[in-house]
Amino acid sequence: MQTADGRRQTADGRRQTADGRQQMADAPSSLTPFPAVCRLPSASSSLPAVCLLFVCCFLPSFAHAQETVDKMVATVNAGVRTELITYSDLFWQLALQPNTSLANPGSDDLNRALRLVIDQRLILQEAEKLPTISPTDDEIRNARDQLVKAFPSTAEFQQRLLRVGLTSEKLDEILEHRVRIEKYLDFRFRNFVLISEKEIADYYRDVYVPRLRRRSPGQIIPTLEEAHDDVQATLTEAKIESDTDAFLDTARERAEIVMLHPL
Repeated sequence: MQTADGRRQTADGRRQTADGRQQMADAPSSLTPFPAVCRLPSASSSLPAVCLLFVCCFLPSFAHAQETVDKMVATVNAGVRTELITYSDLFWQLALQPNTSLANPGSDDLNRALRLVIDQRLILQEAEKLPTISPTDDEIRNARDQLVKAFPSTAEFQQRLLRVGLTSEKLDEILEHRVRIEKYLDFRFRNFVLISEKEIADYYRDVYVPRLRRRSPGQIIPTLEEAHDDVQATLTEAKIESDTDAFLDTARERAEIVMLHPL
């Protein structure tokens, strides 16, 4: 997510949140920032014993997406259902992030990806309670087109998908989730954001003008009237980001997030 100086990334996330969100403080090798991440499954756990094993899947071993085993990383339940997160989910998240290396990602990279995936699952479970915001085929196609444009070329984008074993069908499913998340965040937060004229004037005076002077000395400074819409948009996105962060903090506290395998 981004600050008042610009739009957040997403869908996936902003929001990745949808698109497009912004990343939380790193944890060394566990999800200690999440209060609900507190236990591993035991023999008496309600989770089946198979959760302690590997399952066959396409894990991006970086040997050209050959068939191998996929480790189960965590489970998430926001009160709707328990969802499994695997290594493939993390590698797919990394593959869809521009300027992110896929060469032997370390623990920090995987933990950041895990936090994003967990946040997406938490929001998605809430979003699915509102069937009226279901994405259309056109919205999913547009999300794919916009995602491809974030990479240097279509060929490079396709190569990243191939490297992590991400099929076209699975990509469309991920994009459907991201669009649903974005529409939910718009419905829940954007429609209720109110930015006062005083806030716009204060931001223009205290942030917009000084920043423009630092970045472009000698440039003619737009008047408040000329910059009004840009400043309003920036403040609106900052407010949505703040409200979304608060929502996620509460969702994490209420959710059951179980770590199955350290990263």
